[in-house]
Amino acid sequence: MLVEVLKSKIHRVKVTEANLDYIGSITIDEDLMDAANMIQNEKVFVVNNNNGARFETYIIKGERGSGVICLNGAAARMAQKGDVVIIMTFATMDFEEAKTFKPTVVFPDTETNKLVD
Repeated sequence: MLVEVLKSKIHRVKVTEANLDYIGSITIDEDLMDAANMIQNEKVFVVNNNNGARFETYIIKGERGSGVICLNGAAARMAQKGDVVIIMTFATMDFEEAKTFKPTVVFPDTETNKLVD
């Protein structure tokens, strides 16, 4: 049996931009992507802590060290600059493997979106 489990999570980052005139996606600082074990074009599930919106999109690499979290295209309707979001990825794996799998969870500084030591 296969099950879907949390693979990665960036917990509580601030939206820095919302760009409606784009084809779609979420731009994430490459430092945050690396720390959370996420890759470009990976499907993400985003939860907006300010308004409760929940949606799926895919990742575009943002400038390393910039702290950018930009919602693009239709996703820009789901949050506004300053909102706090949680970004998650999931993986499908064997039930037995899933029992011991440990997701990567990152807790950046919510004000700057920078990694905290």
